[in-house]
Amino acid sequence: MKLRIFVTLKPGVLDPQGRAIHKALDGLGFAGVNDVRAGKLIELDVADDMQDAQVDEMCRKLLANTVIENFRVERA
Repeated sequence: MKLRIFVTLKPGVLDPQGRAIHKALDGLGFAGVNDVRAGKLIELDVADDMQDAQVDEMCRKLLANTVIENFRVERA
């Protein structure tokens, strides 16, 4: 089974990568972009019988820093 893990910064956490992207877009002439937040997409191919609790544990222990990041799991 394929899983997609979307990891994003929590609201209020500074995003230097997003700020750099925003500045670069502005420098390239792309007006109208109000804000940019950068995140991660992690794709996993796991056993069909893997439990949701196991996936959640993987995310909390390794794939996301839950102090500053949120994550969302999508089954493909």
